[in-house]
Amino acid sequence: MPAFDLQRVDLPTGVSLDVAVAGDPANPAIILLHGFPESHRTWRHQIPALARDHFILAPDQRGFARSSKPTAVSDYTPDKMVGDLIALADHFGIAKFTLVGHDWGGAIAWMAALNRPDRIGRLIIVNAPHPFIFQKTMFDDPAQREASQYIRAFRNPDFEQHIEKIGLPAFFDTSFLRHTDFEKVEAEKAAYLDEWSQPGAMSAMLNWYRASSIIVPEMDETPARPAFLNAPFPPIKQPTLVIWGVEDKALLPSQLDGLEELVPDLTLVKVDAGHFVPWEAPEAVTEAIRRWLA
Repeated sequence: MPAFDLQRVDLPTGVSLDVAVAGDPANPAIILLHGFPESHRTWRHQIPALARDHFILAPDQRGFARSSKPTAVSDYTPDKMVGDLIALADHFGIAKFTLVGHDWGGAIAWMAALNRPDRIGRLIIVNAPHPFIFQKTMFDDPAQREASQYIRAFRNPDFEQHIEKIGLPAFFDTSFLRHTDFEKVEAEKAAYLDEWSQPGAMSAMLNWYRASSIIVPEMDETPARPAFLNAPFPPIKQPTLVIWGVEDKALLPSQLDGLEELVPDLTLVKVDAGHFVPWEAPEAVTEAIRRWLA
């Protein structure tokens, strides 16, 4: 028996999402947001444990798996996903909730916490950089700039042709596996390939990168510094737990530098794992979340 129901939810934002639903709706709500290139299955280890005393929603975000895949790049600006998030909470009658995000889901969670503090009571971030720090390190940390050059590749309009040429299994082996342990994901390969092979899925997933306003300069480039980096940045108002896999090769330790100044009520838990820490070290992540929520 699966630990959740997978429900199809039509939202007034114009998309339909597959949503993993678990737990008693009378309990406090937690919404879990996955990142690239995943789905609600990012949280397969956390959902049963959290659902013991919380109501859990874990959507396949727009563009991923079998959820709707609008075709325009502009359909994937972060405000669209924040709109989906709030509409999803409204659909289930949830006024205020704890928001959890990993990778791109964490980017949406940071933005939602900043813009909708009326709806988000607590924030949990798992290996997702704060937007101010991430943009700053694109200019001030050459190592992070180098580690982020893949974003420039993903934004290339010909990247889908490259994937089509080499095939999805090769993309899995040559790109995805660079950031994790094959033994921990080998059994999941078929599920990933199934989700990625849905019509329009690969372009939709890559459009998250193309629609982002984050500037990723080339290594030898010196573009104008964004003005907001020299101005005060609004703090996160919610109590916030940041869980960080310290072996992350895409997001370097500089992503934690100065975080406490932007997140006054911060709890930081470091885990000996890589970028995909929710399933690379599931017990540590679940324990950290449950202990902090308690």
